[in-house]
Amino acid sequence: MDFKTEKIDSANARVEATISKEDIDQKETTLAQAAAKDMQIAGFRKGKVPAHIVKARYGDKLKEDAKNELLREVYEKSLEELKIDPTAIIGEPAVKKFEENENGDIEVEILISTKPEMNVEGYSELVPDFDVPEVTEEEVKERLETMLKSAAPIETVKEDRPLKEGDYALIDFEGFIDGKAFEGGSAKGYTLQIGSGSFIPGFEDQMVGMKPGETKEIIVTFPEDYHAKEYAGKEATFKVTLHEIQEKVVPADIDAETLKKFLPNEEAPTKELLEERIKEQIASEKRAKLYQEEVKPKFVEALVEKYDIDLPENIVEQEIDMAFRNALPSMDEEEIKKYTTDADAAKEKREEFRNDARDSVKLTFLVDELARKEGVTVDDQEVMQTLYFEALQSGQDPQALIKQYEEQGLLPAVKMALVEDKLFTKLFNEKADIK
Repeated sequence: MDFKTEKIDSANARVEATISKEDIDQKETTLAQAAAKDMQIAGFRKGKVPAHIVKARYGDKLKEDAKNELLREVYEKSLEELKIDPTAIIGEPAVKKFEENENGDIEVEILISTKPEMNVEGYSELVPDFDVPEVTEEEVKERLETMLKSAAPIETVKEDRPLKEGDYALIDFEGFIDGKAFEGGSAKGYTLQIGSGSFIPGFEDQMVGMKPGETKEIIVTFPEDYHAKEYAGKEATFKVTLHEIQEKVVPADIDAETLKKFLPNEEAPTKELLEERIKEQIASEKRAKLYQEEVKPKFVEALVEKYDIDLPENIVEQEIDMAFRNALPSMDEEEIKKYTTDADAAKEKREEFRNDARDSVKLTFLVDELARKEGVTVDDQEVMQTLYFEALQSGQDPQALIKQYEEQGLLPAVKMALVEDKLFTKLFNEKADIK
């Protein structure tokens, strides 16, 4: 077996080898002898089946196994020759060539990719200057009022007044399309907040001004994009009876019980402490928005531009493939047909994604290296908590969502996104001198 290795750069190596026909025949015989020990064939005692009999009966399978085992040996010897630690390998080795020549020898070419070497000195200097957002007293006051309103109890309005926006209406309603009641169009004792936009557009507006005990016909048109297609774009008449007007009663000032609700972990909660926490929360929200929309894009651009690192070509190719596949659904039928049937056209189109793919892969390795230097880590528990919270926010089953991510192999991507977020927040906070 002849082979030679070449280090293309710190992230890529090439292996070229020739597996001789004699090597293949010898490996095939060795495999046949090993198989013969456990094989039972009529006319021979177990373990005494001649190798040539095994080869005659299972020749094609043995030849294929011999080739695969010799390919593996080429790969393992190459790692030794190149002094590559198997744990440093990124992705699967790419077998670019595995062809039998006229002599029966097999010519092999393998590309091996590893984590690149890099020097990222001076990265903290690339964080752009920015002004830390300030929080005004008015913003704190508005947030506190919103919190109090959200936590306030709903009480029946005693005074004789009409329904207005912001009120809660206790109603019965029944809907008709073309004079016939339709499924899901009626309810009794339903509480609707006027102005919430919960019902069909126009429904809540027409209720404004009603008084308890009043019955009114409300005519609305279902939106064209209504989720129930059988009702989309159709006009409906609702018979609505208002039984009671309710409103949230917001206290003029915050009491001890409400303070405890908002600051459950504090032994002696005060309004001043609550306002300080609200101020911190708003400041954090403002910084997060600033970091995501302004600081991060500039920092990422500076990182990618400053550092020139060797990139594992197999990962770059995978990134290009993914970008190409993601672009297909947005193309018209003619383009899709062109790129799925014309290999040359598809190859040319793929090249349009190369620069962005290289930048994306480069950023991934830079973030990984910066996180290592900064001691930023994310454990599996944090990943699970993030997905759990995402599921609750979107009304999904947390366990089902986690299983979906696992089956699609997306957990590493979630983890990487969390690492990036923690890393950038740490660097940006240090720039702003925020502890």
